Formats: sequence, structure tokens, C-alpha cells
Amino acid sequence: MEALSRIVDRIERLLPMLEEWLRAATGAAPDSDFLDSFRAFRWDASRGAGRLVSIAQPARFDLEDLQGVDEAVARLIANTEQFLRGLPYNHVLLYGERGTGKSSAIKGLLEQFSSRGLRVVEVGREHLAQLPAVLAALRAGRNHHFIVFCDDLSFGAQEEGFRELKVALEGGLEEPPANVCLVATSNRRHLIPESREENAEAHVDERGELRLGETTNEKLALADRFGLVLGFHGFDQETYLSIVSRYLGQADVRFGVDDVREEALRFALERGNRSGRTARQFVDDCVGRHQLGQPAS
Repeated sequence: MEALSRIVDRIERLLPMLEEWLRAATGAAPDSDFLDSFRAFRWDASRGAGRLVSIAQPARFDLEDLQGVDEAVARLIANTEQFLRGLPYNHVLLYGERGTGKSSAIKGLLEQFSSRGLRVVEVGREHLAQLPAVLAALRAGRNHHFIVFCDDLSFGAQEEGFRELKVALEGGLEEPPANVCLVATSNRRHLIPESREENAEAHVDERGELRLGETTNEKLALADRFGLVLGFHGFDQETYLSIVSRYLGQADVRFGVDDVREEALRFALERGNRSGRTARQFVDDCVGRHQLGQPAS
């Protein structure tokens, strides 16, 4: 009897592992308890048919820390509100210079709206070909709203995943899940690198109208499927210093931006850009040296 009890205990311990293996092997949809327990996920296609993997500690970000991109952030928040309330909404492309807060904005949305059922699923560019499987898995999570997040997106027109993304945005026969919003970030407005050969494809027809080449049209066919396209552009000097000031105010230091103004500007000049990321890096460096007992400037 004791031996049977030990066997039952062992089986009970193995059951969760078996369920996890079956989900990975078959691509089974996640259950509601799994989706309730975590706020963020990534799509893992390294084993079997692909599956959602939980992110136990997603990066936190306060949308109030995004400065210099107020209009873009306001429109992103409004679109997310529409999405969560079951109103018409658009898939979103965030484009612009590096370090201006595109990825941080998605982290901020998760922080602000996760209590209302928002979940974020990160899908790497190398897994975009599995986007139909991702959408099928999320369709079952009717009690949640999912942002499917593709970061730093840019690829060639024939690259794997290009057409799957285009169809998922708009164009397939199957109606996309109402509980999924696709959001991509890119340094490029049109997502695909331009070349001299592509420009040569353009021509003026017999009526004097400009006709774009097939490759350029293919680019626009993808970019145009994002109904909301928001630019995150570089900052001027005062905006950069304002961000430095905000981060310094959150740190345990007794000096302000006026005390380190020249050093902050030199830091940005050495890196070739003024951005929120550069401001964060400067403050981390400055505060770290201060706490080691080194001068702040």
C-alpha cells in the first residue's frame, strides 16, 4: 500500500511536466490558468510545433518617462483603449531613430493595462513564419487581449515571415482574432531596405504619371497594412536634458541636471545621438560613479 502511494505521488509530480511536453509537441492552446498567471510571454519554436513560454519578470516601464514623443504615445494609448474596450482599433507600426522609446512604449502599455487583461507576446523575427500558429493559440484566450510584439522589424521582401505578417495584418481569408493587436517597431518607415535597383524600377508612363516598381509596391503593401503608423524621432538638446533631469530626480543623488549639464551633453556627443536611451545610460553612469564616491562631473 505504501509503495502504491509513492507511485501515485510520483505520477502527480510528473503530470505537469507531461502536460508541458504535450503542449510543446502538439502546439496546443494555453489554458486560462496559464494566461492568468503571467503578464508577458514569448513564442518559442525551438522545440516541436511552437508554444507560449511565460516571462516571469517582464521589464517594467512607466509611460510618463517617455518625453519628446508625447503625441505618438498619446495615440498609442488611445488605440490600446479602443482595443481593450472591444471598439475598432488598428495594428501599429512604431518607427524612428534608435533609443527614442519604441520598445519601452510597449513595456509601458503592459505596465499600465495588464490589470485590465492586456498581455504581451513577443515573437522574434526568425519565428514570424509561425505567426498563423501564434494567432491560433491566442484565439482561445478570449478573456485576455494580446499585443503580439515584433521588435526591430526589417527584412527583405522574399525573407521568411514577410508574407505571413502581411496576411496576418490584412489579406487572408480567415478573420483575424479580435483579441489580438499586432505591434511592430522598426528603424525604417517601410520596413525593407531600399536599393538603387529598386529606384531604377520606377518610371513615368505615357500619361506622365509616376509608376513605382514591383519591389517598392511590395514594400508598401506591408507597411500600409499597419493602420496606425507612429514616428519616434530624435530629440533636441533641451528635451534630452529634460529626460536626464527626470531620471536624476528618480535617483538617490543630491545634484541636478544643471550640475552635470556639460557632462551630459558630452556623453551624448560621444555616442552620436540624443535619445532617451542615451539619457538613461548617462544617468546610470553618473549615479554609479557618485555612489562610488567619485565626482558627479
